[in-house]
Amino acid sequence: MIEIHSSAIVEDGAILEPGVKIGPFCIVGKDVKIGQNTVLQSHVVVEGITEIGEDNLIYSFVSIGKASQDLKYKGEPTKTIIGNNNTIREFVTIHRGTDDRWETIVGSNNLLMAYVHVAHDVIVGDNCILANGVTLAGHVTVDDYAIIGGLTPVHQFCRIGSYSMIGGGSAVNQDICPFVTAEGNKAVVRGLNSIGLRRKGFTEEDRSNLKKAYRILFRKGAPLKEALAELESTFSEDKNIKYLVDFIKDSNRGITR
Repeated sequence: MIEIHSSAIVEDGAILEPGVKIGPFCIVGKDVKIGQNTVLQSHVVVEGITEIGEDNLIYSFVSIGKASQDLKYKGEPTKTIIGNNNTIREFVTIHRGTDDRWETIVGSNNLLMAYVHVAHDVIVGDNCILANGVTLAGHVTVDDYAIIGGLTPVHQFCRIGSYSMIGGGSAVNQDICPFVTAEGNKAVVRGLNSIGLRRKGFTEEDRSNLKKAYRILFRKGAPLKEALAELESTFSEDKNIKYLVDFIKDSNRGITR
Protein backbone atom coordinates (compact mmCIF):
# COMPACT_ATOMS: atom_id res chain seq x y z
CA MET A 1 0.00 0.00 0.00
CA ILE A 2 1.00 3.60 -0.65
CA GLU A 3 -0.06 6.17 1.95
CA ILE A 4 -0.53 9.81 0.88
CA HIS A 5 -1.83 12.30 3.40
CA SER A 6 -4.83 14.30 2.22
CA SER A 7 -2.88 17.58 2.51
CA ALA A 8 0.06 16.36 0.41
CA ILE A 9 0.46 17.19 -3.29
CA VAL A 10 1.78 14.45 -5.58
CA GLU A 11 1.88 15.62 -9.19
CA ASP A 12 0.78 13.43 -12.06
CA GLY A 13 3.76 11.53 -13.42
CA ALA A 14 5.45 10.91 -10.08
CA ILE A 15 6.24 7.24 -9.47
CA LEU A 16 5.72 5.89 -5.96
CA GLU A 17 6.56 2.26 -5.24
CA PRO A 18 4.79 0.03 -2.69
CA GLY A 19 5.17 1.00 0.96
CA VAL A 20 5.91 4.68 0.32
CA LYS A 21 4.41 7.07 2.86
CA ILE A 22 3.90 10.75 2.02
CA GLY A 23 3.10 12.80 5.11
CA PRO A 24 1.21 16.05 5.66
CA PHE A 25 1.95 19.04 3.42
CA CYS A 26 4.61 17.28 1.34
CA ILE A 27 5.05 18.19 -2.34
CA VAL A 28 6.32 15.60 -4.84
CA GLY A 29 7.00 16.74 -8.40
CA LYS A 30 6.04 15.03 -11.63
CA ASP A 31 9.55 13.78 -12.47
CA VAL A 32 10.20 12.18 -9.08
CA LYS A 33 10.55 8.45 -8.43
CA ILE A 34 10.49 7.15 -4.84
CA GLY A 35 11.42 3.56 -3.97
CA GLN A 36 9.74 1.06 -1.70
CA ASN A 37 9.11 1.86 1.97
CA THR A 38 10.62 5.34 1.85
CA VAL A 39 8.91 7.76 4.23
CA LEU A 40 8.51 11.53 3.80
CA GLN A 41 7.36 12.69 7.23
CA SER A 42 5.88 16.14 6.64
CA HIS A 43 6.53 19.40 4.74
CA VAL A 44 9.10 17.68 2.51
CA VAL A 45 9.56 19.08 -1.01
CA VAL A 46 10.98 16.82 -3.74
CA GLU A 47 11.14 18.16 -7.27
CA GLY A 48 13.14 18.06 -10.50
CA ILE A 49 14.37 14.81 -12.04
CA THR A 50 14.89 12.99 -8.77
CA GLU A 51 15.29 9.33 -7.90
CA ILE A 52 15.07 8.25 -4.27
CA GLY A 53 15.71 4.60 -3.42
CA GLU A 54 14.21 2.27 -0.85
CA ASP A 55 13.84 2.43 2.94
CA ASN A 56 14.83 6.07 3.34
CA LEU A 57 13.51 8.09 6.28
CA ILE A 58 13.21 11.77 5.37
CA TYR A 59 12.29 14.12 8.19
CA SER A 60 10.31 17.36 8.13
CA PHE A 61 11.19 20.43 6.04
CA VAL A 62 13.74 18.68 3.83
CA SER A 63 14.22 20.02 0.30
CA ILE A 64 15.50 17.66 -2.42
CA GLY A 65 16.09 18.29 -6.11
CA LYS A 66 15.64 22.05 -6.30
CA ALA A 67 17.65 24.08 -8.79
CA SER A 68 21.30 24.76 -8.10
CA GLN A 69 22.44 28.05 -6.56
CA ASP A 70 25.25 28.11 -9.14
CA LEU A 71 24.62 31.24 -11.22
CA LYS A 72 25.81 29.38 -14.33
CA TYR A 73 22.93 26.92 -14.06
CA LYS A 74 20.39 27.64 -16.79
CA GLY A 75 17.80 24.97 -16.13
CA GLU A 76 19.49 22.02 -17.84
CA PRO A 77 17.72 18.66 -17.22
CA THR A 78 20.04 17.53 -14.46
CA LYS A 79 19.32 14.95 -11.75
CA THR A 80 19.35 14.22 -8.06
CA ILE A 81 19.92 10.58 -7.10
CA ILE A 82 19.62 9.17 -3.57
CA GLY A 83 20.27 5.53 -2.69
CA ASN A 84 18.77 3.28 -0.04
CA ASN A 85 18.42 3.28 3.74
CA ASN A 86 19.44 6.88 4.35
CA THR A 87 18.32 8.98 7.29
CA ILE A 88 17.89 12.61 6.27
CA ARG A 89 17.07 14.90 9.16
CA GLU A 90 15.24 18.22 9.43
CA PHE A 91 15.99 21.13 7.08
CA VAL A 92 18.52 19.27 4.92
CA THR A 93 18.86 20.69 1.40
CA ILE A 94 20.10 18.62 -1.55
CA HIS A 95 20.33 20.45 -4.87
CA ARG A 96 20.28 18.94 -8.35
CA GLY A 97 23.41 18.81 -10.52
CA THR A 98 24.59 21.18 -13.23
CA ASP A 99 26.11 20.53 -16.64
CA ASP A 100 29.40 19.61 -14.94
CA ARG A 101 28.50 16.18 -13.55
CA TRP A 102 24.80 16.40 -14.50
CA GLU A 103 23.74 14.88 -11.21
CA THR A 104 24.05 15.14 -7.47
CA ILE A 105 24.39 11.76 -5.77
CA VAL A 106 23.89 10.60 -2.20
CA GLY A 107 24.63 6.88 -1.83
CA SER A 108 23.21 4.45 0.72
CA ASN A 109 23.25 3.98 4.50
CA ASN A 110 24.15 7.60 5.22
CA LEU A 111 23.11 9.86 8.09
CA LEU A 112 22.63 13.50 7.14
CA MET A 113 21.87 15.40 10.34
CA ALA A 114 19.84 18.60 10.60
CA TYR A 115 20.67 21.57 8.36
CA VAL A 116 23.19 19.73 6.18
CA HIS A 117 23.57 21.31 2.73
CA VAL A 118 24.56 19.17 -0.26
CA ALA A 119 25.21 21.47 -3.20
CA HIS A 120 25.15 20.80 -6.94
CA ASP A 121 27.26 17.99 -8.41
CA VAL A 122 28.26 16.65 -5.00
CA ILE A 123 28.87 12.91 -4.65
CA VAL A 124 28.43 11.37 -1.21
CA GLY A 125 29.34 7.67 -1.03
CA ASP A 126 27.95 5.05 1.34
CA ASN A 127 27.95 4.79 5.14
CA CYS A 128 28.90 8.42 5.75
CA ILE A 129 27.90 10.66 8.64
CA LEU A 130 27.45 14.40 8.06
CA ALA A 131 26.74 16.08 11.38
CA ASN A 132 24.53 19.12 11.99
CA GLY A 133 25.23 22.10 9.76
CA VAL A 134 27.82 20.49 7.46
CA THR A 135 27.99 22.46 4.21
CA LEU A 136 29.28 20.75 1.08
CA ALA A 137 29.95 23.24 -1.70
CA GLY A 138 29.53 22.32 -5.36
CA HIS A 139 31.45 19.41 -6.88
CA VAL A 140 32.65 18.01 -3.53
CA THR A 141 33.21 14.24 -3.28
CA VAL A 142 32.86 12.37 0.01
CA ASP A 143 34.14 8.79 -0.13
CA ASP A 144 32.63 5.86 1.81
CA TYR A 145 32.68 5.78 5.63
CA ALA A 146 33.78 9.39 6.04
CA ILE A 147 32.59 11.38 9.07
CA ILE A 148 32.35 15.18 8.98
CA GLY A 149 31.77 17.04 12.24
CA GLY A 150 29.12 19.69 12.75
CA LEU A 151 29.29 23.22 11.30
CA THR A 152 32.11 22.27 8.92
CA PRO A 153 32.17 23.88 5.47
CA VAL A 154 33.94 22.03 2.65
CA HIS A 155 35.27 24.11 -0.26
CA GLN A 156 34.09 23.36 -3.79
CA PHE A 157 35.90 20.58 -5.69
CA CYS A 158 37.43 19.14 -2.50
CA ARG A 159 37.46 15.39 -1.86
CA ILE A 160 37.11 13.71 1.53
CA GLY A 161 38.75 10.27 1.72
CA SER A 162 37.23 7.07 3.07
CA TYR A 163 37.47 6.37 6.81
CA SER A 164 38.57 9.93 7.52
CA MET A 165 37.09 11.97 10.35
CA ILE A 166 36.90 15.77 10.38
CA GLY A 167 36.36 17.54 13.66
CA GLY A 168 33.42 19.89 14.19
CA GLY A 169 33.78 23.56 13.33
CA SER A 170 36.63 22.95 10.91
CA ALA A 171 37.06 24.64 7.53
CA VAL A 172 38.21 22.36 4.71
CA ASN A 173 39.82 23.96 1.66
CA GLN A 174 41.95 21.06 0.39
CA ASP A 175 41.46 17.31 0.05
CA ILE A 176 41.44 15.24 3.24
CA CYS A 177 43.34 11.98 2.81
CA PRO A 178 41.74 8.63 3.62
CA PHE A 179 42.21 7.11 7.08
CA VAL A 180 43.18 10.34 8.89
CA THR A 181 41.66 12.72 11.40
CA ALA A 182 41.68 16.43 10.65
CA GLU A 183 40.37 19.54 12.37
CA GLY A 184 40.91 23.26 12.68
CA ASN A 185 40.24 26.47 10.81
CA LYS A 186 41.81 25.93 8.35
CA ALA A 187 41.73 22.16 8.80
CA VAL A 188 45.03 20.32 9.27
CA VAL A 189 45.72 16.61 9.67
CA ARG A 190 46.04 15.59 13.33
CA GLY A 191 46.65 11.86 13.19
CA LEU A 192 45.58 8.48 11.93
CA ASN A 193 41.92 7.58 12.57
CA SER A 194 43.06 4.57 14.61
CA ILE A 195 39.89 4.13 16.66
CA GLY A 196 37.67 4.37 13.60
CA LEU A 197 39.78 1.86 11.69
CA ARG A 198 39.66 -0.63 14.55
CA ARG A 199 35.90 -0.25 14.86
CA LYS A 200 35.49 -0.89 11.13
CA GLY A 201 37.37 -4.17 11.31
CA PHE A 202 40.78 -3.25 9.92
CA THR A 203 43.28 -5.90 10.95
CA GLU A 204 46.27 -5.22 13.15
CA GLU A 205 48.51 -5.55 10.08
CA ASP A 206 46.34 -3.09 8.13
CA ARG A 207 46.53 -0.55 10.93
CA SER A 208 50.26 -1.05 11.42
CA ASN A 209 50.96 -0.44 7.74
CA LEU A 210 48.73 2.63 7.66
CA LYS A 211 50.48 3.99 10.75
CA LYS A 212 53.85 3.61 9.00
CA ALA A 213 52.44 5.22 5.85
CA TYR A 214 51.09 8.10 7.91
CA ARG A 215 54.53 8.79 9.40
CA ILE A 216 56.12 8.79 5.95
CA LEU A 217 53.53 11.19 4.55
CA PHE A 218 52.93 13.56 7.42
CA ARG A 219 55.81 13.34 9.89
CA LYS A 220 58.99 12.56 7.96
CA GLY A 221 59.14 15.94 6.25
CA ALA A 222 60.01 14.52 2.84
CA PRO A 223 58.68 16.16 -0.34
CA LEU A 224 55.36 14.63 -1.36
CA LYS A 225 56.75 13.05 -4.53
CA GLU A 226 59.46 11.24 -2.54
CA ALA A 227 56.98 10.13 0.12
CA LEU A 228 54.66 8.64 -2.49
CA ALA A 229 57.55 6.78 -4.14
CA GLU A 230 58.53 5.33 -0.77
CA LEU A 231 54.98 4.20 -0.09
CA GLU A 232 54.69 2.53 -3.48
CA SER A 233 57.97 0.65 -3.07
CA THR A 234 57.45 -0.34 0.58
CA PHE A 235 53.75 -1.32 0.46
CA SER A 236 53.28 -2.46 -3.13
CA GLU A 237 50.82 -5.23 -2.13
CA ASP A 238 48.72 -3.24 0.36
CA LYS A 239 45.35 -2.26 -1.16
CA ASN A 240 44.66 0.40 1.47
CA ILE A 241 47.92 2.20 0.81
CA LYS A 242 47.39 1.87 -2.94
CA TYR A 243 44.07 3.68 -2.48
CA LEU A 244 45.84 6.33 -0.38
CA VAL A 245 48.55 6.86 -3.01
CA ASP A 246 46.05 6.97 -5.88
CA PHE A 247 43.90 9.43 -3.91
CA ILE A 248 46.83 11.81 -3.56
CA LYS A 249 47.89 11.46 -7.19
CA ASP A 250 44.34 12.23 -8.33
CA SER A 251 44.04 15.30 -6.12
CA ASN A 252 43.28 18.55 -7.94
CA ARG A 253 43.27 20.93 -4.97
CA GLY A 254 46.20 19.36 -3.13
CA ILE A 255 46.00 17.50 0.14
CA THR A 256 45.69 18.87 3.65
CA ARG A 257 48.93 18.20 5.57
